[in-house]
Amino acid sequence: MILSKRILPIFLLRLLALGATVSATVLMVTSHDSALVFNIKFEAKYTNSPTFKYFVLINAIASGYTLILLLLSCKTSFGHLILALDLIMTLLLESSISACIAIGQVGKKGNSHAGWLPICGQVPKFCDHVTGAMIAGFAAALAYFLILVYSLHNLISLFTLNT
Repeated sequence: MILSKRILPIFLLRLLALGATVSATVLMVTSHDSALVFNIKFEAKYTNSPTFKYFVLINAIASGYTLILLLLSCKTSFGHLILALDLIMTLLLESSISACIAIGQVGKKGNSHAGWLPICGQVPKFCDHVTGAMIAGFAAALAYFLILVYSLHNLISLFTLNT
């Protein structure tokens, strides 16, 4: 009974994390728009920015990792390894969303000191997709953080029960 109380919240959080990472990946990959500026057509897509490529890669890796963990049996003896990998996934997701927020801010507001103009006025569909992907990515990072905290709590509880 105690085991099922510990596994169910982690399972549900992993399902939430899987949905968020898949959504973030799909939204970012499908983000593209084009605009005419001074009779020159330019296309905005996620592949134009290494930061957005990093975001897609990390979310795809997190999706695969989460799917593998959901398909594995919950009674594995790799608890410490899974805890360490959860920590790595949390940190990678946090770094990718932080980098995307920085680039998104420049795309939305521009940078007057560097002479970079905002682009969201010209390609709103692209910016809307990127914003949605960042929201889903933040939800995934939050879910992984909660998984990590819950797993650490369970690990500490096991040590206190044994002593």
